[in-house]
Amino acid sequence: MKEKLFYVAAFVAVVLAFCSCSSIQRVINSGDAELIYERGILYYNAEKWQKAIALLDHCEPYFKDTYKADTIAFYKARSYFKDRDYMTASEKFDEFRRSFGRSAFIEDAEALYAVSLYNMCPAPERDQSTTARAIVAISEFLSHYPNSTQKPLFDEMTTDLTWRMHEKAYINAYTYYKIGHHNSAIVAFRNAIQKYPTSHRREDLMYYVVKASFDYAENSIESKRLDRYMAALDAYYTFVMEYPESKYKTEVDHMADVSKRFIEKNKKEE
Repeated sequence: MKEKLFYVAAFVAVVLAFCSCSSIQRVINSGDAELIYERGILYYNAEKWQKAIALLDHCEPYFKDTYKADTIAFYKARSYFKDRDYMTASEKFDEFRRSFGRSAFIEDAEALYAVSLYNMCPAPERDQSTTARAIVAISEFLSHYPNSTQKPLFDEMTTDLTWRMHEKAYINAYTYYKIGHHNSAIVAFRNAIQKYPTSHRREDLMYYVVKASFDYAENSIESKRLDRYMAALDAYYTFVMEYPESKYKTEVDHMADVSKRFIEKNKKEE
């Protein structure tokens, strides 16, 4: 009995879905622009995003250059957003803000453009080009609407995205260190410090400048080691001046002692 009821329910669901699709197609085939528009708005208000998109997309050409053009474009973009198709939503909101700068929806469109990009941002291990775009979009929104009620939310988003950018810079530099490209690692760590001076990874970045410089000296040919130990010692002094109580203090002190002994020994021999 239960199995029979299951198949009946499944059949009803399929029939309803078919009727719904047929109903949408009949509306589209009617060629009645107002009917297509009204039905699209009806589905939008009912949160039937895919159906709303289908109808709004179809009626959009009918209302080009009319007072309804921005409403259709905004509702269609927001339907993509609510359906979690953030890539398409970001494209549609970007088109909207370029085409309808005077629309009543412009503030919401610019906000949702930024949020769409934010929702597309990957973890720090992956490429952060979308993260950079999201930061720019949020900055533009806040500059246009400094008194927006959404400012606290966008400030939180900016903090999160900035953290990802800083973390990515650290990961990129550490990758060079991990594979033994010490000189490239030194350059990458220093570039990260210069680009993001307030990074939450600043202490780690500065530590790895010391560590990579020391390892670079340790693994160099004899004729290069003196200069490279001196560079490691310079990095050490810079580090301990800023972080005298660092969690890395014992380790960098040891590297400094080794560097000093080598420098003193080789300077005497000279």
